[in-house]
Amino acid sequence: MAESAGEQHIVSSEAVRPVGMRLNQLPADPGGGAPGGQPDLASSPAEKRAAARAIELHIEPDTRKSGDWADGETDAAVKAFGPKDGHGWFTSGCLKKAHETWGEQVQNLMNRLASEKAALGSTNILLQSTDLGVGAGVRGVSPIDEY
Repeated sequence: MAESAGEQHIVSSEAVRPVGMRLNQLPADPGGGAPGGQPDLASSPAEKRAAARAIELHIEPDTRKSGDWADGETDAAVKAFGPKDGHGWFTSGCLKKAHETWGEQVQNLMNRLASEKAALGSTNILLQSTDLGVGAGVRGVSPIDEY
């Protein structure tokens, strides 16, 4: 009989019944973050701009450079294993397909970095607009204002 890890059973006079996890008390530390970390998200507009700038100046160019690094060697290997006199190795086609997949993954990563950079730049604007919109809605014209 296969049992789940940590599964307990209660044996009664009739049969053995599985018992799920029981929570007898709340943990002292509710968790959700790294030990000793900050309990709240505290990100200033300056920190967001710095993060967006780091993505633009360092992470994106380095990622692109690393993604392009194997192009020359892979192309040479594809040609070396390619058909000569009508015969070639299957390795050539497989390397070519793997390199195409690599290129797609690099492009997906570059797109993700660009969207993160844009999100970091627009977060402060979005939050300010939301605050102003809520403030305008709350501070609508009151009948008392007419007196």
